[in-house]
Amino acid sequence: MTEPVRVLLADDEHLIRGALAALLALEDDLIVVAEAATGPEALAMARAHRPDVAVLDLQMPGADGVTVATSIRDELPDCRTMIVTSHGRPGHLKRALAAGVRGFAPKTVSAQRLAELIRTVHAGNRYVDPELAADAIAAGDSPLTAREAEVLELAADGAPVAEIARRAALSPGTVRNYLSSAAAKVGAENRHAAVRLARSKGWV
Repeated sequence: MTEPVRVLLADDEHLIRGALAALLALEDDLIVVAEAATGPEALAMARAHRPDVAVLDLQMPGADGVTVATSIRDELPDCRTMIVTSHGRPGHLKRALAAGVRGFAPKTVSAQRLAELIRTVHAGNRYVDPELAADAIAAGDSPLTAREAEVLELAADGAPVAEIARRAALSPGTVRNYLSSAAAKVGAENRHAAVRLARSKGWV
């Protein structure tokens, strides 16, 4: 009998992660070897346990799933990565594919379907949700850098610069520079308009 596929689950929502781990444990050919709640923890667990497939939530504290996937690709080339997200915007998909992510799926997939996708990715194949792929093609290329998009997204709920800086682990001055640069690139008069415009294009 072949060895089970070793899986890392990273999601900051404990209930979702716990439920997924329990459901995947019912699959004979899959074994969850580690769980993580933050980006840095996910990378640490990947280094420690060397999973075959890392299933990463797109948005986690400390570092997003694409950032973690990039580090895993560079440090652990035998580990395949996939992103699950409830914020499946086209800009995220393009960043994920550029980072070598092999699977990109919405969080609405069933545990059984997720298990199938883990097998698909482990076998060296790629899976991208068709709806997300179509949206990405329609949106065109984003002028924003990954960091600009991240900071702009953190500004979406109207948080003050100091709070955005805390969440992004940046200085307030650096955050202001990113917001100003992002607004200029999308042709918006301020960060609030920039968020609206970038979202309408699927860039954040």
